[in-house]
Amino acid sequence: MEPSKISLTLLLLAAVALNPPPIVAQDSPADYVAAHNAARQAVGVGPITWNENVAAYARNYAAQRAGDCRLVHSGGPYGENIAWSSADLSGVAAVNMWVGEKPYYDYASNTCAQGKVCGHYTQVVWRNSVQLGCAKVRCATGGTFIICNYNPPGNYVGQRPY
Repeated sequence: MEPSKISLTLLLLAAVALNPPPIVAQDSPADYVAAHNAARQAVGVGPITWNENVAAYARNYAAQRAGDCRLVHSGGPYGENIAWSSADLSGVAAVNMWVGEKPYYDYASNTCAQGKVCGHYTQVVWRNSVQLGCAKVRCATGGTFIICNYNPPGNYVGQRPY
């Protein structure tokens, strides 16, 4: 290879190393809303919107969990989904994990398949939950804790999500 081509190649490699492409965290309010609304649209449910008061509640509770990241619900006034990972977990990945329960939800009987969980999914698509607030923290133990709160709450026994 000619010296000028080697220099140009090294220069380009150095530029990439010093300025790597941005990593898309998928943790913005718009990311959470879009992931929820994709699932809601798939079943004909209207969109959910970000609410800063609900988000403030989520941030406050996430901060309380940052020390131990135990999967404990807040017991607050909102509907709630929580997630934990031993590694980094994006907000969109958490929402997709909850939506991944969809195959276990049987609309006709309004139940989850035996031995399966689907309540996270039904909260995501709960027709009357129209406001959303989410938060993410890195755990002192090294993992990630994510919470999404829904206003008004859903998952009422005997009611269908949509």
